[in-house]
Formats: sequence, structure tokens, C-alpha cells
Amino acid sequence: MTQILPLTALLLGVALLLLGSGLLGTLLAVRGGIEGFDSQTLGSIGAMYFVGFLAGTYLGPMMIRRVGHVRAFAFFTAAIACAALLHELLANPWVWGLLRLITGMGMVGLYTTIESWLNSHAAPAQRNRIFATYMAVNLGSLALAQQLLHWSDPAGHVLFALAALSICAAVMPVAATRLAQPVVEEVHGIALRTLFQRAPVACAAGLLSGFAQGAFWGLAPVWADTSGLGHNGVAWFMTVAIIGGAAFQWPIGIVTNHLDRGHVISIIALIAAVLAGGLLLASAHGLFWILLAVFAYGGFAFAMYPLAVARMMDRLEKPEIIAGCASLLLLHGVGASISPFLAGTLMHHFGPAALPAWFVGTQCLLAGTAWWLSARAPADIEHQTPMTPMVRTTPAVIEMLEPVPTAAER
Repeated sequence: MTQILPLTALLLGVALLLLGSGLLGTLLAVRGGIEGFDSQTLGSIGAMYFVGFLAGTYLGPMMIRRVGHVRAFAFFTAAIACAALLHELLANPWVWGLLRLITGMGMVGLYTTIESWLNSHAAPAQRNRIFATYMAVNLGSLALAQQLLHWSDPAGHVLFALAALSICAAVMPVAATRLAQPVVEEVHGIALRTLFQRAPVACAAGLLSGFAQGAFWGLAPVWADTSGLGHNGVAWFMTVAIIGGAAFQWPIGIVTNHLDRGHVISIIALIAAVLAGGLLLASAHGLFWILLAVFAYGGFAFAMYPLAVARMMDRLEKPEIIAGCASLLLLHGVGASISPFLAGTLMHHFGPAALPAWFVGTQCLLAGTAWWLSARAPADIEHQTPMTPMVRTTPAVIEMLEPVPTAAER
């Protein structure tokens, strides 16, 4: 406990940041509908966030090394807070796309700042505990942020102000910390060809889970809104999906630790595809069934990226893992950057049902690809790395994990 207490300010800063940014992401989907933006436009706007996230992966560490952690955190936070308020003042899709690009870049800069700080000050005996706490703060804050949509009418200015206030407040605990500022090391990824040769199933799962998750974060609130759930229903829809994603990762991880993970990834993706079809059917039967369906779908779909990371760790040497994570994150980000636009275009032409159909298609493609690739590779059961529940942030987060011995090493 004494090792974790000095890091409380950083974790509080993360919580406040994600309360604001999590609210903003869902709010924009709802407000965009009120402003008359179609699903194709909203998908394009959502895609720009992930484009910014990818760019920030390379630009954020440069800023941190130049001005230091506290100044960088204040800079990125101010940029995101300004962007939050400008969305309401300038309700134009081109402007919103630019603002989401800025927000994505700022978020990855903030993640890098926090995670490098946590890495440098986490005692070896406490690293796994701090990692678990950090992941719980991430998921818990994102889930709670959706409920802030109940606070006021999305057509007004209050929710944008609330998002900006929460983001600005994140600076205070971080600026007040006395922790020494660490050095941000530059992380170079493994060449994608090399990573595919060493861990093809992980590459497929990283890329195709990005196609599914990018469309979810960019367009799921749009789907819920156009399905007649109303603003309160949208808030519960997103909250329940995140809770499902958090709740299922632990039991799925336990199962995959004792089976060939390549084939398990295929099975989990197939189950997610079936549940996505269930989400489509549930849309005709009311809020309860929709929430039940999205809880189950989120539970399996959100587990895919952590499974991809675990599979990658199975196939790489320990000194290569951070670089491998950087390349895997790139693949995931590419999928997440493209999919909101493609899925939004399908929704524009074929209606809201196209989004669950997109989830079915991407998850089936992943299931088939993972099974085919696994059949061509040796099983890793004897030296599999235990899966760790996580959310996609930056490669630095993997450094927080104290390596766990595999079955062969034990």
C-alpha cells in the first residue's frame, strides 16, 4: 500500500481525464445526430480520433521529452479541453473531424505521460497490482462517464462544459505531485513482416479487432440513438458494454491459459459474431434485451485485443515484447482508423442494421483467419504467457507488467 499511495494523484488524474473524454466521445455521437450529421459523416469524425491516436503515438513522446511531464500533461489537457468546447461552438463536420484528430493526439500524449510515470515509480513487487489498479481506473471511469449523459440535454451546452471541466480538473492532482519526472524512452516497433512471421495470429487479431472496436467506439452510440433508445438509453447501452468488457476478460483469460490460444481466439471471435447477430435481433425487443445482448457482446469483443497481446507475448522473447506491442498497437490503430468510415458508409446506405452486421462480418473474418493461421503454427500451450485484462493505451503500459513465469519456466 505504501508504494501505491504516492501514485494516487496520477490515478486520480487519469480518472478525471477519462470521465471527461469518455463523456465527450458518446456526447458527440448523440449531438451529431441532433445537428443532422448522417452516419457516414459521424463515422468519418470517429475515425479521425484514431488517426490522431496513431499520430500521437510518435509525436507525444517528443513533446514530453522536450518540456517535461507536468508541462506536457498541462499542454495536452488544455488542447483536449479547448477541443471539447469548440465542438459546441463550431458544429461543422470538418471542424469536428479536426478536433477529434487533436483529441486523439492529446489522449495518447497523456497516456504516455501517465504510464511512463507509473512505470518509473512502481516497485517491482507492486507492478502487477498497480497495473491492475490502473486498468480498473480506466474501465471504471469510462463506464461512469457514460452516465454523465443523464446530467443534461445533449442539445445544450452543459455536457460540453462538464466534459471540459473534468478534463481541466485532471491537471490539478498531476501538477501537485512531488514524484520525480522520469525519462521517456523512445520505443521502436518490430517490423510488421517480422511480427507476422513470428506471431501471425496476434497480427490478425490486432488488426481485425481494431476493425470491430473502432466501429464500436465511433458508431455504437449512433446505432443506439437511431434504434430509439433515447439519450438515457444510449448512456446505459455504452455503460453496460464497458462493464461486460471488463467482467469477461478475467474468466476468458483463465480459459485461454490452459488451451491453445490461437484456436481460442478463433472461438471467442465466433462467439462474438453470434452475439453481434443477437444484438441485431434484440433491437426489436426493447431496452432490456438490447442491454443484455451488448453486455455479452462487449464481454467477448473487448477481450480480443488483450488476447492478441498475450499471443504476441507467447511468440516473442521478453526483450522484444515492448517493441512488439508498439507494432501490434499500430495494426490495431490502422483497423480502428478505417472501420468507422466504412461502417458509417454502410449504415448510411443500408440503415442502422448495418453496424451489427459489420460486427458479425469482422468477427467471422477474424475467426476464420485465426483458425487457418493456428492450424499452420505449432501450439504454445507449454509456454503461454497468462493473459492479463487490459485496455488499449500505449506500448508503455506493458512495462508495468512484472513478467509472469510460463508453465515451462515453472
